[in-house]
Amino acid sequence: MKRRYNNFRLRAYFAALLLTAACKDSDSKLVRVEKLNVAYTESTADFPNPERGFYRYSETYASNFAALNADELKGYRTLQTVSGAGYQVLSTLVFRYYILDNVTAGPIQASFLANIEKDMVAARSGGVKIIPRFVYTVEQKSGDCPEGFICPPYGDAAKAVVLNHISQLKPVLQANADVIACVQLGFIGTWGEQYYSDFFGDASTNGGQGNKLLDRNWLDRAEVLRAMLDAVPADRTVQVRYPQIKQRYVYGVNAPISSAPLTDADGFTATDNARIGFHNDCFLASTNDLGTYEDYGNSASPRASSGSVINALRSYMENDSKYVAVGGETCSDDYSPANDCEPAGKAQAEFAAMHYSYINAHYNNNVNNDWESGGCMDNIKKNLGYRFVLLNGSFPDNVVRGTSMSIVINLKNAGYASPFNKRVAKLLLRNKQTNEVQSFDLATDVRKWFSGNHKIEENIKIPESMAVGDYELLLNLPDVYESLAGKSEYSIRLANEEVWEETTGYNRLNHTIKVN
Repeated sequence: MKRRYNNFRLRAYFAALLLTAACKDSDSKLVRVEKLNVAYTESTADFPNPERGFYRYSETYASNFAALNADELKGYRTLQTVSGAGYQVLSTLVFRYYILDNVTAGPIQASFLANIEKDMVAARSGGVKIIPRFVYTVEQKSGDCPEGFICPPYGDAAKAVVLNHISQLKPVLQANADVIACVQLGFIGTWGEQYYSDFFGDASTNGGQGNKLLDRNWLDRAEVLRAMLDAVPADRTVQVRYPQIKQRYVYGVNAPISSAPLTDADGFTATDNARIGFHNDCFLASTNDLGTYEDYGNSASPRASSGSVINALRSYMENDSKYVAVGGETCSDDYSPANDCEPAGKAQAEFAAMHYSYINAHYNNNVNNDWESGGCMDNIKKNLGYRFVLLNGSFPDNVVRGTSMSIVINLKNAGYASPFNKRVAKLLLRNKQTNEVQSFDLATDVRKWFSGNHKIEENIKIPESMAVGDYELLLNLPDVYESLAGKSEYSIRLANEEVWEETTGYNRLNHTIKVN
C-alpha cells in the first residue's frame, strides 16, 4: 500500500515537471499561459478626436491681421451651432485663410509672420490643429468677360513672388508642425484653388488659350508645389485642388489620367508622391464636382471632361486617397438629390469611397442642412476620418518579469479613412497601487488601420526591473510630437463605453494583469 502511494506521488511529480517545461519561455522562467477574453461595448456618441471631422472656418488679412483666440478655439471642441446651419458640430480642426492681399509684389512683413506664430500658440492652447492656406485674393470681380461673374485681373502673384513668400513661411511652418494637420497648396489663383490665375495659366473661357493649361503652366505649378513640399514639415501632407495636379507633378506634364495611384508599398512614406493629398472644394456639386475630375490638357492635348475622363480620375483619387489627407467643402446644392443622404443620394458612400477626413462646417449649408433633414448628418459627423471601436481582446492574467506576454486586440475602423499623420500605439501597464505607468510601443502602424476590421497581435517584453504588483492595461494613441503627447485633447479616443479617461487621454482595456 505504501509502495502504491509512492508510485502515485512519483507519477504526479513527473507530470508536474512536464507541465512546468511546457510553460517555460526562452528565458527558462515559469509563466502561466492562461488568457482572459474581454469584450467591449460600442459607443454611439459623437465626441472630438484629433485631425478629423467638421472644421471651423476662419480668415485673416496681411493688411489687417485678426489673431485666433485660444478660448474660442477651445470652445470649438464642444457642441456648437454653426451660423446659418440647422446642425451643431464638435471641431478639432480650424481652416485658416491667410490672405496676402498687400504683398503681391513684395515680401511678407515680419509682423505677419510673427502673427502666424501667435495663431499656432493659440491652437496649441485651444486643443485644435490648423489647416492653413496662403492666398492672395478671395475676391471675385464681375465684369464684361466671357465668364461674367469673375473677370481678370484676378489678383494673384507672379511665380518669383510666390516662391519668395514660401521661403519666408518655411521657418514658421517647420517650427509648428505639431499643430498643423496638413497644408493646402494655395497661392495660385482666386481662393488659391489653382484655377482663375493671372500668372499660372487660366483654363477658363477668360483665358484665351483654348480653355486648357499649357506645358509651361504645369511646370510653373509644379515648381510651386515642389517649394511647398520643401517648406512644409516632411511628415505633413500638402493638398492640391485637382487630382491631375498631383498626376502631372509626379509623372510629368504628359502624364495620362490613367497614371498609377499610391499603393500599400509606397503609401505613408517620405516621398513627394506620398505627401500630396487633396482638397475637393466642390464635393458632390456636379457629375465632375465642378471641374475636380477633369483633364485640363497641355500644349499638345485639349481639355476633356467626358464620362471616361471623369471615371478615370475618380478611380485614381479613390485609390490614391486611401493613403493621404483628404478634405474640402460642399459648394452647390444644384446636384441634389445626388449629394443628399441615401437612398436618394450618395453622400455617405462618396465620403467613404474618397476617404474623407474632414469637411467644412460652414459652407455650403444648403447642402449640409440637407444631411441634417435627411437623417444622415449624425453618421457623417461620427464617421468623417477614423472611428476606432474595440471589439474584444485576449490578454494574460499574469506575467513574470523578464518574460514576454502576448496580446490580441480586435477592433474595427467604422470611419471613412485612417489617420493621415503618423501616430504610435502604446500599450500601458499602470500600477494599481502607485499609479506608475510602464509604456510599450506597439509595432502596428495606426495609419494602416483602414476602414474595416483589424487584428492586432503583439508580444510585449516585461522588464526585469518592473515592480511586482497588479497593473491595469490601457491603450494610448497620442500625438507623436512631444509638445502634444501628454495632452489628452490630442490623443485618439476609442468609440466604446467605459474606456475613455478624459484627464489622461488613455483608453482602458478593462483588464488587470499581475506581474510576478
